[in-house]
Amino acid sequence: MGATGQVGRQITERLLEAGESVRAIGRNPRTLAALAAAGAETFCGDAADVAFLTRAFRGADAVHTLLPYDPTTPDFRAEQQRLGEAIVAAVRDAGVRHVVALSSLGADLPAGTGFIASLHAQEQRLRRLTDVNVLVLRPGLFFESVTAAVDLVRALGVNADAVAADAPVPMIATRDVAEVAAAALAAHDWTGVQVRELLGPSDLTYTEATRILGAAIGRPDLEYVRLPDAEMVEALVQAGFSPDTAVLHVEMGRALSDGTIVSLAGRTEATATPTPFEAVVADLVQVRAA
Repeated sequence: MGATGQVGRQITERLLEAGESVRAIGRNPRTLAALAAAGAETFCGDAADVAFLTRAFRGADAVHTLLPYDPTTPDFRAEQQRLGEAIVAAVRDAGVRHVVALSSLGADLPAGTGFIASLHAQEQRLRRLTDVNVLVLRPGLFFESVTAAVDLVRALGVNADAVAADAPVPMIATRDVAEVAAAALAAHDWTGVQVRELLGPSDLTYTEATRILGAAIGRPDLEYVRLPDAEMVEALVQAGFSPDTAVLHVEMGRALSDGTIVSLAGRTEATATPTPFEAVVADLVQVRAA
């Protein structure tokens, strides 16, 4: 699932390069075309359609699942529940035995974490499946979610979000998440329900990340500002978020700021990943210069 998204596309490409047979699932045939050309079998349809997902999953040695994220949806939790229930039903109906489920750090908590609470609910649904081996991946914040705002940062001359400036946040490159997921899908060698945190090479504050980003784009004086909650909600709504998802984004920012969202395992050989933020920023600058 999510074969045309940031993580899913990289998983698909890695598996194809390794000679695996891959089914790539998405909802836009044009965005799936490149993966089809690379050798993937593509399935185009609605992720909430149980019959469609069941057809796509049937016969697979392992399936990568995630909850598609749409910041414009008017009722985020209800939509995530609808999607999550469809995924679990399709896993069951298709007879899938191994699932790699993309979740998030903080999904151990049932509430108070914004978007992430929906991932907690999905993990619980997956745990209730019988005879299904589930590997839950809980990455930290994606580096790419910070660099995605680079155009707005250039225009405003400041980086702004809902996270406290000096809060240490586990952050990770999507390429490292994809590497772990692809290896697991190819091996499908775990049993029961296992949880693996993915924490990047080190924690990073938004102040530090903004300094690195600013230096790379020729703005060494770039500053980070934590907007008041009401202002952040308003800014997100103006950017296209629904009021509901804007509030959830701010709630997640508070949870990252006050230590509600923390690693349970700590950074170890199994949870640390190699790619630094600087490498992701360098790739962004290189692409924009091309």
